[in-house]
Amino acid sequence: MPTLAELELEVKDSLTKLAYPDRPWVKNVAAPDGSHCYDVVIVGGGQCGLTAAFGLVREQVANILVLDENEPGKEGPWVTYARMVTLRTNKALTGPDLGVAALTFQSFYEAKYGSEAWKKLDKIPRGEWMDYLTWYRRVLDLPVRNSCKVDVIRPLPMASRGTMFELNVNTSDGPEKFYARKVVLATGIQGGGEWHVPAFIRDSVPRHKYAHTSEYIDFEALKGRKVAILGGGASAFDNAQYGLERGVGEVHVFVRRPELPRINPIRHMEFAGFLRHFADLDDATKYAGINFFLQFNQPPTNDTFNRAARFPNFFLHTGSPWQSLEAIGDQIRITTPKGSDLYDFLIVSTGLLTDTRLRPELREVSEQIAVWSERYTPADPALRNPLIDVHPYLGPSFEYQPKVPGTAPYLSGIFAYNYSALVSLGLSASALSGMKYAINKLVTGITRQLFLDDKEQFIGEFLSYRDEEFKGVWPLPTAMPAVADAPPAPAPAARTTTPVSQLVTAQ
Repeated sequence: MPTLAELELEVKDSLTKLAYPDRPWVKNVAAPDGSHCYDVVIVGGGQCGLTAAFGLVREQVANILVLDENEPGKEGPWVTYARMVTLRTNKALTGPDLGVAALTFQSFYEAKYGSEAWKKLDKIPRGEWMDYLTWYRRVLDLPVRNSCKVDVIRPLPMASRGTMFELNVNTSDGPEKFYARKVVLATGIQGGGEWHVPAFIRDSVPRHKYAHTSEYIDFEALKGRKVAILGGGASAFDNAQYGLERGVGEVHVFVRRPELPRINPIRHMEFAGFLRHFADLDDATKYAGINFFLQFNQPPTNDTFNRAARFPNFFLHTGSPWQSLEAIGDQIRITTPKGSDLYDFLIVSTGLLTDTRLRPELREVSEQIAVWSERYTPADPALRNPLIDVHPYLGPSFEYQPKVPGTAPYLSGIFAYNYSALVSLGLSASALSGMKYAINKLVTGITRQLFLDDKEQFIGEFLSYRDEEFKGVWPLPTAMPAVADAPPAPAPAARTTTPVSQLVTAQ
């Protein structure tokens, strides 16, 4: 079993044999002010952004940059607001490796702890996954800049050669501008909208008395306190067990439905055919499929539920929607159909809303982006789902499309490689299970555009290509120089003569 240092050498050897990277081919374009223009800027340095970067460099698109708003080692949710003990997916799922075995999480984990430890591992600890992504970024030498939050993405007019964008970015050194021909939004589960806090909570509760599960929560300050959590999905129980293990006095989980969700359609979707080809379905089938999917909240994993439920100070309230909230002194009174009680702090596990208009970085283009309600209407009005209707209607490579076909052509240069792609491309971006099938769609779409944007140059160079490869002359010179790379001529084998009569098939 190789050590981690030996595994890194194996990765580098594998990539060298795969010509990674070799022969960059994209034509250079200067920004309007003469400064550098990247071929691709990827917004988000988590698992999707890093994999997209690796995929592009493997296709010899090396003039790229990844921007992440977090400090190094805190990209994505894994060591910030993710509070589950392990990932929810099968430990054997692959994706970021792009088929390079030495880059899989299994290889990384075995190099650290050995093959027996891997066999005993049930699910991947989230801290180990973050360590793996940090290692992955380093061993691949991916160009990431941290502490860079994109403020706005602005399309620039170009006379030819496709699209260009100006990205205004707030960095740790102050505001900066970056230019790119293509932009990938690898912005995670919230990247197509925003985390959702119901208005009745925002309007009734002082801001310091509640937090969404996606936010920082000071659990140390909640020791011995009484906490209420709204929601019965996976993140509600992640936060319940996390708080109880850190000394929260009581945790009460409130669920609107009469019982917890038990069915997780994601588990059925996680087979190769579905993950690879959902995007190939017709619009009616996609719409019906995601409409079914959205009827089920993702249930907690059995181990997460049991971690929370084993505490005597854990309480579950089903059939108990919050009917009213009232601030009373330093506490909040929650009223449900089953009664009311006082709590010290509220945790909101109500998921997210997908709506491109909620993304501040897209404020200059969001009104031009096509959404599902503008491209498809169910035959049965009862099947209309407003949550689906506001999802962007994406092209086959995650690219935005204009509301009015033929207008705003620059939109195709922005790729929504985030959770908002759910309706158009299924479990793809932000889902580890779909990554290995989605990444090729994204990378191929970007390289297709980069090639076609400059097709006149590429084809012009091809048609004028006259480099001579063959150097032979005839008749051969009297004294031929030795051929350095020619193998030695084999010694002639002994020959026997077979009568012609034996070579003729009997009639």
